[in-house]
Amino acid sequence: MTDRLAELSAAGVAVWLDDLSRERLATGNLDQLRREKSVVGVTTNPTIFAKALADSDEYDQQVRDLAVRGVTIEEAARMITTWDVRAACDVMRPVYDSTDGRDGRVSIEVDPRLAYDTERTVAEAKALWWLVDRPNLFIKIPATKEGLPAIARTLAEGISVNVTLIFSLERYEAVMDAFLAGLKQARANGHDLSAMGSVGSFFVSRVDSEIDKRLEQLDGSARQLGGKAAIANARLAYQRYQKVFSSDRWKALADAGARPQRPLWASTSTKNPQYRDVMYVEDLIAPGVVNTMPAPTIDAYADHGETQPDTVTGHYADAQQVLDDLTAAGIDLDDVVEVLEREGVEKFEASWIELLDSVQEQLKAAGAAAGHQEAATKPADT
Repeated sequence: MTDRLAELSAAGVAVWLDDLSRERLATGNLDQLRREKSVVGVTTNPTIFAKALADSDEYDQQVRDLAVRGVTIEEAARMITTWDVRAACDVMRPVYDSTDGRDGRVSIEVDPRLAYDTERTVAEAKALWWLVDRPNLFIKIPATKEGLPAIARTLAEGISVNVTLIFSLERYEAVMDAFLAGLKQARANGHDLSAMGSVGSFFVSRVDSEIDKRLEQLDGSARQLGGKAAIANARLAYQRYQKVFSSDRWKALADAGARPQRPLWASTSTKNPQYRDVMYVEDLIAPGVVNTMPAPTIDAYADHGETQPDTVTGHYADAQQVLDDLTAAGIDLDDVVEVLEREGVEKFEASWIELLDSVQEQLKAAGAAAGHQEAATKPADT
């Protein structure tokens, strides 16, 4: 049988899992994916954690212990999520070691409610880095305008960063600029650049979802552009990546041991059932990229994905034409990416609140159960 995921990896695409749960860790499933399906990294977000906590009883003992200790809801949520991420870092550590730190990374996100607060984002990034205490950790920071200086300042502390929620080419350029500025300061601060890593998470399928919705309001000829914007946008992002990481500014940092900030394709499961389920993997193959996929997309690619040597770099002119045609059809691309960024932050905020609510309910239930048990075992008065 053809090992399609191994072929994808050989073509230069690092396969990361966009999911994590205590159950995956307890059953050894994550380790199995590492050993058998070429998975070399893990990404998480508040939505993933909210679902994991709601769907599994693997957290019961920890929740009970937290309830007995009387911790706050916020602290409990952080203890639960960082436990999973720390354990996942340990599972992926062999990859980290064998790739000299290039892969084997696991990401955890700062509280999404801080997306527009630079100071608090930096403070929480430092706290999470200390709390997980693993060299193969990535701290996820959203690419909002307020997030840009937080990215640079966090990197300057020697902390590896996964920049998330990138939708526009202009913002991606600003993210790479923040990365270079952060590394320059990290070097000045005495940090070893060769030990640091970063990815820029460029979101894919959500672009098509938003633009396709707008195309439906236009005439038939414009609708022919459906399903083309996201891949075009990502391909042009890779073009900008190549330009930045061949510059003299980058060379000075590379000579000091720095590694490039790799493009990471996020949101790569197709939302439209009419589209090929692995199109956002097959059409975005290029050297040095990461594609983080939910488990069903990994399974789909393993089953029928088709790997070509490079499906990005020879398509820049075509990609630009797609965006030009969308503009000519009346699609305001600037508005599209603004909407997507705002909605992305709002969705993660809602998921974080959902997680906190779930933690609160479980703490109450565990605390009540612990109280009943204590009452039942307390010696009777004599």
